[in-house]
Amino acid sequence: MNLWIPHAAEVIGKRREALRVHTLRLRLRDEAVRRSYRFRSGQFNMLYVFGAGEVPISIVSDPDESGVLDHTIRIVGKVSAALVGLKKGDTVGLRGPYGSSWPLEEAAGKDVVIVTGGLGCAPVISVINYVANRRDRYGNLKIFHGVKTPKDLLYRARFHAWQKHPDTEVYLTVDHPDREWKYNVGVVTNLFRQVRINPDRSIVMMCGPETMMRHAVRDLLAQGLAEGRIYLSLERNMKCAVGFCGHCQFGPAFICKDGPVLRYDRIKEWFGTSEI
Repeated sequence: MNLWIPHAAEVIGKRREALRVHTLRLRLRDEAVRRSYRFRSGQFNMLYVFGAGEVPISIVSDPDESGVLDHTIRIVGKVSAALVGLKKGDTVGLRGPYGSSWPLEEAAGKDVVIVTGGLGCAPVISVINYVANRRDRYGNLKIFHGVKTPKDLLYRARFHAWQKHPDTEVYLTVDHPDREWKYNVGVVTNLFRQVRINPDRSIVMMCGPETMMRHAVRDLLAQGLAEGRIYLSLERNMKCAVGFCGHCQFGPAFICKDGPVLRYDRIKEWFGTSEI
């Protein structure tokens, strides 16, 4: 595929996940392009709405799910609002995939620990799906997910379904519970005190607000987890997706082509530094 130009993709499905958050299911219209398209969990596409612009959106579907591409979109500006406003049968421009991916090959045979917070959990959804659909390849799957309120909980049905898989644990927490909330209360890092994580056989994949990730990394390191076993998905203002515009520069790296998935020991010098 030509990564420089958008290819036409049809909206073939749409699902509301939460207030101002929807998942679009897309299918590339050109059969030859569709056959040649391949992506890895953790990568993203640039989605273009004619007359509005384009934005980077994580791919949340399984890489082996042929012909369809799911993207979860939160309304934060005019382009994301235009995407969410599309209907079945509408056309968008799609170019990609771009960026690095989660270390699923390295994680084979190990316990997989997913840590995510807030509404930005989409980058880890494809890796959860991947591991859940291939449970025999991996050890225990532990999912830690925190949000501000129960209304902010995306993929509610999926979390309950994942919990039923063998050797899978799901821990949900909110900062501000309502009367119906039956799970944990507090920030997601509080969960680490309740759950045993084996540092010798675990690999961590994390995304969410950087403040949350900084605290989570600190707590995991204190439990004995090696720096090289922690992977983060970072978010920046991407414009070109190929490292030309400089909008997503992160120290000496560019999030669009060196990330968004980065190993902690390779970025710890810049991670958490203001204005980077």
